[in-house]
Amino acid sequence: MDFRTACEETKTGVCLLQDGNQEPFKVRLHLAKDILMIQEQDVICVSGEPFYSGERTVTIRRQTVGGFGLSIKGGAEHNIPVVISKISKEQRAELSGLLFIGDAILQVQVLRNAGEEVTLTVSFLKRAPAFLKLPLNEDCACAPSDQSSGTSSPLCDSGLHLNYHPNNTDTLSCSSWPASPGLRWEKRWCDLRLIPLLHSRFSQYLPGSDLCRQNAFQVIAVDGVCSGIIQCLSAEDCIDWLQAIASNISNLTKHNIKKINRNFPVNQQIVYMGWTEEREQDSLQDRMYTPKFLALRGSSLYKFLAPPVTTWDWTRAEKTFSVYEIMCKILKDSDLLDRRKHCFSVQSESGEDLYFSVELESDLTLWEKAFQTATFLEVERIQCKTYACVLESHLMGLTIDFSMGFVCFDAATKAVLWRYKFSQLKGSSDDGKSKIKFLFQNQDTKQIEAKELEFSNLFAVLHCIHSFFAAKVACLDPLYVGSQATASAAPTTSGTGKLKYST
Repeated sequence: MDFRTACEETKTGVCLLQDGNQEPFKVRLHLAKDILMIQEQDVICVSGEPFYSGERTVTIRRQTVGGFGLSIKGGAEHNIPVVISKISKEQRAELSGLLFIGDAILQVQVLRNAGEEVTLTVSFLKRAPAFLKLPLNEDCACAPSDQSSGTSSPLCDSGLHLNYHPNNTDTLSCSSWPASPGLRWEKRWCDLRLIPLLHSRFSQYLPGSDLCRQNAFQVIAVDGVCSGIIQCLSAEDCIDWLQAIASNISNLTKHNIKKINRNFPVNQQIVYMGWTEEREQDSLQDRMYTPKFLALRGSSLYKFLAPPVTTWDWTRAEKTFSVYEIMCKILKDSDLLDRRKHCFSVQSESGEDLYFSVELESDLTLWEKAFQTATFLEVERIQCKTYACVLESHLMGLTIDFSMGFVCFDAATKAVLWRYKFSQLKGSSDDGKSKIKFLFQNQDTKQIEAKELEFSNLFAVLHCIHSFFAAKVACLDPLYVGSQATASAAPTTSGTGKLKYST
């Protein structure tokens, strides 16, 4: 089945690529719905079946006006061969059909008359350093493909003619070809690296750090294949590429979730899957951040080292949490711990704080909506949750009921001690260890009645109460899911907890 959405991004442009310790060189990026293609220029023979050849030999004669019709750059001072940097239109070099901008001149043989005729042995320098500023081709307009978003790097302005086809037979056109039946050569974009987008991740940051590269990023496939550092000319161009790549990854993930959910029961449906980077709590670690894959499925938040592929993989999560017993907080600028911008924290049922970073604001919004939706669906499914507690040395039970509110009962006799609706809770406080003091308003007398209970799992109870309140408001106002409209509706909780509990 062909999967297409209105949000799919298809984009083509030219950027710089730094691969290892090499000098940056020009590549073409083509973003399709499920793959990112990184291509480099090469010269191939297209007479019959296309094939590559390391070297070509061409003999040209000097013209009275214009000489050989080419210009050169580079040489020993740059630690690279002499490279053809310009080919004049309708001059000898162009008319030969065998010389191209970017060809490295390996050997020159003077044939006659003090250089009137020479034989050049050349080989295309596929990774010419960017400092040479070689044009990609001459006298050709940079035309995006019909499928392109129309946005491409300013590096294209030097004259690249793009006609993208999936089989990579697109040609950098040359104005004239030799009429002789000899070998015919063309400069083409050839695949250097293919990055499948499903479950891939991208980052602007230096690995494991909070240092952001300037107008650069890398894409890493699920199998570990890395694009190398892709360098854009401007911040706007970089953001455009990141948003386009993120959009396609998101669409693929949604489609994959739909397929996986066919094999899971209704109460085990996946709501979210995606990459984040978790901040290490140990400051002595070499890496400040480590990639983690988060998934919201059924009642749980899963934290993986790699995306789950098989059913067995779901049992091998690094950690799992009950969604209604944890607290998620989107961090404001004043709450950030370092230079990473788009971050959120998760406080577990034990009170442990986990700190995560995503690349784009849209990623943060997607996570927030998914977490709210997962919490609402799970609360709606379970309807109530009971926790053991102690009141004046007696074992009690506190039930948080979606319909009735709060019910406290004797654990031995099941006799109800008190009952209050959600709307009657006017505030609460805790000691950060085990005790919670609830402030309820009596419906008849309008007086505030304080009820103090002691729990062995304080944070789980606090988070569960918050989840039920949020779900209650969402039930009354379906537009709540995916918004933050309950900030004033949820009860305020104060104490020594590490997070402030607000929706």
